[in-house]
Amino acid sequence: MAELTRISAPDGVAPAAAYTHVVLGTGRFVAVSGQLALDEDGKLVGEGDPAAQARQVFENLRRCLASAGATFDDVVKLTFFVTDMAYMPAVRAARDEHISPDRLPAASAVQVAALVSPDFLMEIEAFALLPE
Repeated sequence: MAELTRISAPDGVAPAAAYTHVVLGTGRFVAVSGQLALDEDGKLVGEGDPAAQARQVFENLRRCLASAGATFDDVVKLTFFVTDMAYMPAVRAARDEHISPDRLPAASAVQVAALVSPDFLMEIEAFALLPE
């Protein structure tokens, strides 16, 4: 794991509640493409169910990170693309199953008009940093 510094409240910026404003470190950069709620056979998991989709997306992120030798402890940034901001509590609950609240990465949440299919409620991408 790379040594990461988290700054939750930079001078002059309101403290972050559900993310960290700044995460910095040195090492090898890992970018994980936005993941959807697909199982290993490419079938949708959790049709119409944001909690089930969020759990599957985080499982896919975990597997992608592992393929690069990373874990959620190495994640420095998450970007949440949701078709409805009402899904964010389910996203945060799934995130909290994988990431300790005292090690939250930087994050952005964006409501989008649509994803690649109307059945997908969210897509989440991750950036991680591994030791040199």
